[in-house]
Amino acid sequence: MTVQETPAHIQLGMTDAEYTDVTDLLGREPRPAELAMYSVMWSEHCSYKSSRIHLGRFNSNQPWVVVGPGENAGVVDLGDGWLAALRIESHNHPSFVEPHQGAATGVGGILRDIFTMGARPIGVWDAIRFGPLEETRNRYLLEGVVSGIAGYGNAVGVPTLGGEVEFADRFSKNPLVNVMALGILRQDQLVLSAASGEGNLAILLGNATGKDGIGGASILASASFEEGDEEKRPSVQVGDPFEEKKLIEACLELYDKGLVVAIQDLGAAGISCATSETAGNGGMGMDVDIDAVHLREPGMTPGEILMSESQERMLAIVQPDNVDEVLSIASRWEIDASTIGNVTAGPALRVYSQGTLVAEVPAASLADDAPKYDRPSLRPGYLDEVWGQEPQIPEDLDAAHVLGRLLDDPAIGDRSWISSQYDHMLFLNTVVEPGHDGSLLRIKGTAKGMAVSTDGDSLRTYLDPRRGAARIVFESALNVAVTGARPYALVDNLNFGNPENPEVMWQLIEAIEGMAWACEEIDVPVVGGNVSLYNQTDGTDIYPAPVVGMLGFCDPMPDQPPRLDRAEDGMSIWVIGQEPNGDFAASAYDRIINASLGGRPLDVDGDMARRVIAATATLAYEMPVLHDISSGGLAVALAEIAFKSGVGFTLDELPHRDLFDETPLRVIAVGPGHSLDTLVPHRRIGTFTGDVLDFSTAGSISLDDARTIWSNALPNRMH
Repeated sequence: MTVQETPAHIQLGMTDAEYTDVTDLLGREPRPAELAMYSVMWSEHCSYKSSRIHLGRFNSNQPWVVVGPGENAGVVDLGDGWLAALRIESHNHPSFVEPHQGAATGVGGILRDIFTMGARPIGVWDAIRFGPLEETRNRYLLEGVVSGIAGYGNAVGVPTLGGEVEFADRFSKNPLVNVMALGILRQDQLVLSAASGEGNLAILLGNATGKDGIGGASILASASFEEGDEEKRPSVQVGDPFEEKKLIEACLELYDKGLVVAIQDLGAAGISCATSETAGNGGMGMDVDIDAVHLREPGMTPGEILMSESQERMLAIVQPDNVDEVLSIASRWEIDASTIGNVTAGPALRVYSQGTLVAEVPAASLADDAPKYDRPSLRPGYLDEVWGQEPQIPEDLDAAHVLGRLLDDPAIGDRSWISSQYDHMLFLNTVVEPGHDGSLLRIKGTAKGMAVSTDGDSLRTYLDPRRGAARIVFESALNVAVTGARPYALVDNLNFGNPENPEVMWQLIEAIEGMAWACEEIDVPVVGGNVSLYNQTDGTDIYPAPVVGMLGFCDPMPDQPPRLDRAEDGMSIWVIGQEPNGDFAASAYDRIINASLGGRPLDVDGDMARRVIAATATLAYEMPVLHDISSGGLAVALAEIAFKSGVGFTLDELPHRDLFDETPLRVIAVGPGHSLDTLVPHRRIGTFTGDVLDFSTAGSISLDDARTIWSNALPNRMH
């Protein structure tokens, strides 16, 4: 008796039912190259087959949205002919397998999403998650991911301007690497991906195609990990930032000269994706000569060429009269270019190899006919248990001791070990750099400014996915409001476990509902996003980890936007927003001091959110310092201002618990209080002065001692 070989479609990550759908669609058994194409295009990563029916809950209909979800990046109108393009993507599984290249190619991919729209990328932000740094492998993963982001961004010439990091046990075998990018363009430079014009030619620009990345983002990111899967290094793409830099400049020149009808980057699913989406989006077909693809490895099969996710490649649709000029520009930028196909009346995408037809499928079917699952969902059984475990916080506590413990946590301590590896002054657009609540960039030649913040909170979302996800949106909105910008558009990255687990699907659905509601409350459109599922290793799902990237816009920008380093001796300290309400669920205090995770996060008042966010953006034109109160509560937020400004503070007597309460929608304002009276609830709580962090009856700690603890939290663990 012989052992039956695993069917090809199973090896490629397809189910039996999906294979049957392909045969029904084609009316026959698929050829090997066709099966390869459907396997990557119908993967979870490319098709969103477990989440598509829920993503329609997000609204993108505001009048300033130029391009919403469905294109390579969202685009919004900034007025006076200016547009901004923004996008967020994940590279989670590849970064666990090979942290440096996984993170680096994540940056490369997100940059291509931006300049594919005709925009020049001007900034990158990251949101990363790892297991506890006491474990050697987690330190290795953090170091590799940060070096990958820094190495690629710095070399390609796009500044990394901020981000955030979390550490929790469930990320030990499944780290998260989310990267957001922002670009700017003039209205007449916008380029879309829909091919048009029968007889127009498809030109492949950039790197040669190799075997690196076959199934990398598509299949590798569409299945759970098991022990030993970290050895899947051949499935991780290899990035070349210098090639990407040339590709950016060449493409922007092509756009400026009007030489491109449509364009698509080659990320997940490679040529399969680029050819089918450009043709399908335009209602056209395409004939492709796979032998014309420039390769760097001999002997590749048509299926391998179609699936390869080699980096730094673009597919441009060009009119025949412009081909010579396009090839000339590519040559001048020392970029390889090959004419690999031509647009047809459709609807077929036909692929030829050595004159033989190896694939013939409806172009649009690779995306439009992908499975759409309404997977079962079930409220997790753990919720009743954790909601009953209310955090225990004493009425009287030693604030100096507690603050020292919190400042020594790597998720709260100084993150400059990470940000110092990133170049944040490229282009000289940066007004507020990493280390503040939000980054602020000027739009050169105008009075306009753009602010960005990336935010997530996996532990709070674990305790209540709807409330936790809503609070992420509001926190991100506050983080751009403190720069003077009003929240303008949002992109999201939904990182969850195995969607075949009904409890994970419930978390996902609830988080989407919470985020969508919060965006509606503050009138922020969701212009794009990414879903990363199957973040599960050895049967353990990650904590649900939605991440948002918030774009804020101000016109004009404040002359002197608030910064954490502008507090001076004698300045008053105000707290605006909600009164502390005993919110310690998923707080830094409960996590670090109690070493526990329980309780239920407070719900958020949408009207209060609108008022506090609007008031904060207004105060940014008058107050020297504004700072969102979040992880660690009031004590940590004040300490961060003190460290940046080099001055201590003295507080009035407050309930000791209030110092570490994490009730949302609260902002510290430092400076005169005459503008506060008509805006939102507020109260004066103390003064910046001296060289001690004085918490009145709760104790005190010297500024230098506290700053030393904070500064060393991350470096001590990494070295």
